[in-house]
Amino acid sequence: MSLVVKNLSKKYGDKTVLENLNFTMEKPGVYALLGTNGAGKTTSIRMMLGMLSKNTGEVLWNGKPLDTATCNVGYLAEERGLYPKYALMDQLIYFAGLRGVSKSEAKKRIKYWAARLEVEEYLYPNASADTSDAQGGSGNARKRVKKNKPKIADQLSKGNQQKIQFMTALISNPELLILDEPLSGLDPVNTDLFKNIIREEIAAGKYLIMSSHQMATVEEFCTDITILDHSKVVLQGNLNDIKKSYGRVNLALKVEQDIAPYIKRAGVTLLTEKEHEYQLKVTGEAQANELLSMLIADHIPVITFDLREPSLHEIFVEKVGGDAHETV
Repeated sequence: MSLVVKNLSKKYGDKTVLENLNFTMEKPGVYALLGTNGAGKTTSIRMMLGMLSKNTGEVLWNGKPLDTATCNVGYLAEERGLYPKYALMDQLIYFAGLRGVSKSEAKKRIKYWAARLEVEEYLYPNASADTSDAQGGSGNARKRVKKNKPKIADQLSKGNQQKIQFMTALISNPELLILDEPLSGLDPVNTDLFKNIIREEIAAGKYLIMSSHQMATVEEFCTDITILDHSKVVLQGNLNDIKKSYGRVNLALKVEQDIAPYIKRAGVTLLTEKEHEYQLKVTGEAQANELLSMLIADHIPVITFDLREPSLHEIFVEKVGGDAHETV
């Protein structure tokens, strides 16, 4: 299987919101679409899914135009997509049916994912005892039982709504899974829960496209990336290769005294400093080792000396300049 995006473009009048996006996924894994708000990420995803018309381009799945009616696709949108006043169980069965999953099979899958995502209490309201009255002198308790009503989306927190929406994306066991800001609104515990499920989908050989502002998460999962800025591709390729091309130019240094004179003498660029912990930019290993030699020669204890490639966050900021745009 493969996913190919060719010359994808979109205009609204004279405004171009995406210009000639091209990328290919030839094997399972995770591909990241990155960019500031309004760079064209969500627009790209919606065109891929046929939710928006294209001005130019095509999206191919196994050599044929991607059609959500025939391709098993799961989609977690950035916006909330649940009906606020309808029972969650009814919505899940409905969405499963849209993906060709029978009602009986949908119920089995909902039960599994409800446990996996820890939302059983919202989907399976159980009986609860609210009062007890003693009967005579037997010591037996008579309990009056009250049934809990099924939950609706409006009664859930933002994070739990995100769980239900994630379930709708997973319930058809999709071949292609598209996640637009999947960790938005989640606390650290539920973030780890989502990450574990994403890892399981990767291990199962799925194709995933992820859009996220959380660069550390992208680095954790994605092998190939595209960075968009003002509707145009500004960087694209294998993430490891991109990082290697920059070289090991970021130095984290921790000592026990002020070393500002040494940094200046070595010609190293100071980025940040806090209580003798320094983040530095060097031209390469030679300059970093020169600074280290100076410190050792003057018997200055070095606690941490970590020379590394730039992070995706640092590369992203360099490429897009930290601009903020209106969301499109």
